[in-house]
Amino acid sequence: MLEVKSSKLQAVILAAGKSTRTYPLTLTKPKPLLKILDKTILDHNLDQLRGIVDDVVIIVGYMKDAIISKLGKIYHGIKLTYVEQKEQNGTGGAVLLAKNYLHDRFIVMGGDDLFSRHDIIRCSEKKYSILAQEVKTPEKFGVLEVKGNKLINIEEKPQFPKSNLANTGLYVVDKKIFSYAIKKSSRGELEFTDYIKQLIKDETVSVETVEDYWLPIGYPWNYLEANVFMLKNLEKLHNGKPVIKGKIEQNVTVSGFVYVDEGTVIKANSYIEGPVYIGKECEIGPFSHLRPETIIMNKCRVGKMELCDVVVMDNAKSKHTSYAAHSVLGENVNIGAGLITADFRHDGKNHITLINGQKIDSGRRKLGAFIGDNVKTGIGTLIYPGRKLWPNTATTPGEIVKEDKTE
Repeated sequence: MLEVKSSKLQAVILAAGKSTRTYPLTLTKPKPLLKILDKTILDHNLDQLRGIVDDVVIIVGYMKDAIISKLGKIYHGIKLTYVEQKEQNGTGGAVLLAKNYLHDRFIVMGGDDLFSRHDIIRCSEKKYSILAQEVKTPEKFGVLEVKGNKLINIEEKPQFPKSNLANTGLYVVDKKIFSYAIKKSSRGELEFTDYIKQLIKDETVSVETVEDYWLPIGYPWNYLEANVFMLKNLEKLHNGKPVIKGKIEQNVTVSGFVYVDEGTVIKANSYIEGPVYIGKECEIGPFSHLRPETIIMNKCRVGKMELCDVVVMDNAKSKHTSYAAHSVLGENVNIGAGLITADFRHDGKNHITLINGQKIDSGRRKLGAFIGDNVKTGIGTLIYPGRKLWPNTATTPGEIVKEDKTE
């Protein structure tokens, strides 16, 4: 592992956005406070910064009070300063708000993507740098044009990309960027990349390609995928050996890597196929069937249910026979008996789902439901693939959910 040599770096974390593309998950909480296994996205990124910076400026806006009350003023020795972005005028406008709190060199990073300590350190070793990720569909990202490892240009979602290197939104710069004047883009925003485009006229900006991970959470299924990724990282950390801190009753079958946290009880005749993560103070079973890549967070009650590739958030309850796969179940949901989430198209093609009124290709052949916080489903509810249920909504007995349920 790379170690920090010496640094007076600060960091700016951008956490002000409303994140409408991840609805319904971010209708009741800001995206940086979504949990990945047992930590929020912000907690994860601050952990990666420990030992690299002592001072972080967090740009807040949407549900700012939730972020401030969650993190406080000090995070494991890191001083936290909050600056509100009252006008959502882009990433350049957000970083500009931090100007008076910065001394010299600093890291800029998004507050709703997950970054790795390893890659942050590699970037911090260069005077100016940007972190890139090789992608299969660069036209969907900001694309970096490079010569060797030197940044030449950045194009936003170009029709004909000049490379397959996507901009991850992590930069190392200094206060020199504020000497440049930038104007609003065609989107009506101040873009931080316009500062970088000015900087490369005078300085060398190194392009570092991700060696560990970058997990952007642009859509609800990306949140599911990030949890699965971190579950597999946890499996590697424990060399594939189960970690059982709770209680397992007789006649329970456990295969593969299974993490069971403190206070959790796995009741008789349940069958668990790892990798599976189960948080604190849960009650699982009897007769539960947990298939691979299932993540159950804290204080959940899962009865005779089959789950596969699902995130079940805190305090969710499903006490009766039901099935959910490739889905996210929000906090405090109550699942009635007989729920089934459909997840596979008969033609085997990728699922298309509506995001902000536009049809988006999820890139997934298996896609279930995304159920917001505090939802209650009636018995026998059937949900079409990729459908979303807004927080605090309910379904009636036998309802077939063919469209997103927003009220």
